[in-house]
Amino acid sequence: MNEFLRLEKIHKSFAGVHALKGVDFDLRQGEVHCLVGENGSGKSTIIKIISGVLQPDTGRILVEGRPVEHLGSAGTMARGIQVIYQDLSLFPNLTVAENIALPEIRERGGRIVDWGRVKTVARAAMERIRVELDLDAEVGELPIGVQQLVAICRALTSDLKLLILDEPTASLNDRDIANLLAVVRDLQAHGIAVLFVSHKLNEVFAVAERITIFRDGEKVATLPPAELDEDRLVSLMTGRTLEKRRFTFADGAARTALEVRGLSLRNSFEDVSFALRAGEIVGLTGLRGSGRTELALALFGIRPAERGEILVDGRPARIRSVQDAVGAGIAYVPENRLVQGLVMKHSVAANATAAILDRLLGPLGLVDPARRAEAAAHWIKTLGVKVSDPAVAVQTLSGGNQQKVVIGKWLATEPRILILDSPTVGVDVGAKSTIHDHVRGLAARGMAVLLITDEVSEAVANANRILIMRAGRIRGELGTAGVEADQVQRLVEARA
Repeated sequence: MNEFLRLEKIHKSFAGVHALKGVDFDLRQGEVHCLVGENGSGKSTIIKIISGVLQPDTGRILVEGRPVEHLGSAGTMARGIQVIYQDLSLFPNLTVAENIALPEIRERGGRIVDWGRVKTVARAAMERIRVELDLDAEVGELPIGVQQLVAICRALTSDLKLLILDEPTASLNDRDIANLLAVVRDLQAHGIAVLFVSHKLNEVFAVAERITIFRDGEKVATLPPAELDEDRLVSLMTGRTLEKRRFTFADGAARTALEVRGLSLRNSFEDVSFALRAGEIVGLTGLRGSGRTELALALFGIRPAERGEILVDGRPARIRSVQDAVGAGIAYVPENRLVQGLVMKHSVAANATAAILDRLLGPLGLVDPARRAEAAAHWIKTLGVKVSDPAVAVQTLSGGNQQKVVIGKWLATEPRILILDSPTVGVDVGAKSTIHDHVRGLAARGMAVLLITDEVSEAVANANRILIMRAGRIRGELGTAGVEADQVQRLVEARA
């Protein structure tokens, strides 16, 4: 198999931080090559260098055997290299056909668009990966899995030789993931190389011909999957062995912290009832669209339920707003930390203390900078947030550290009930383990935790009971003792 891309002795630094330290990397034509590593290991930097967004400080890049002096964004596309990031960079108000054919529309220019040609280009791209999409559908109205296919089809309108997929499955359900992996294999069958970046190691083993591991800005190894198992791969990524153990809850006499009776919200969920005890972690899982996030939003007062009853510590709680929920001792870590959890351009300290500003006021009724700094420092230390200075913007942190800031923000309110909605999406295995350990520690100190996740294995390992949600209703409940993830997954996907 011929070599398509080679990077030699690549160095890159940002404000004194050595992001890449003499990295060598190669990619073959028609190869599916997976890139793994913890957040901050250098994966994003190497992708930006390959795509021409960043230039290396030193080192050499060769494309199809020829040295490239300056690999800019336009140059990479001309050489057949395309990147699809997590945000997909689609135009939600345009149709499927318009999004797919956009590169051709821009290249042709002119004031008059040949709409027949637009649809012809879109159909040709879809045929290459054997998918059928409604060309007239507005992209913003489509499920995220279908949007992912639209983005891939758009890349296929050019002479594509290398497609880089950066965390492509972070927002997909299992069915969409299976469809995407099938598309990746089909691209490979057509001689297109794929650089696949993911924190989900089962996907890595499913599609990779070779796996390159990064740690602390260095390439640790490049190996075929046959020479690795998950434990060894995690060890190479993190430099340590992560302990695997299940959460246990033995106090059946613990007080009921939260009880929900017949909770309903039109077009979201219906007649939901369950109880959550102090010190317990209950998992809530279901396919996307099952109503699980809508239930969380209702419990936190963002989209209040229309019918039913919520009891906190045995007493009815009227939760019609976020302030009501916080007053009742409930905290919520949202599914989308970038939009709902953080103000990205504000500092780490400002974000970590945003929910308790009323507790940090000085004599004049203004926020006391010293008290805010002290509170922020406490949660940074408690949760192990890796940050050089609490004054830096939270957007400069890795995904795992951003998530720790969101968790710290709500733990600062001293809740008795914690709702976690997909708390480890887009988070590397090391940070994921740290978050799980901290949540277990909170439960050990008596906090009641509702863990919402579409990763069934996460629920099995970190909850003592699992609620199965489907089509807006709780369809089943089971204890996790002796249960395996595949058993739960079958219940999640059951039609009845």
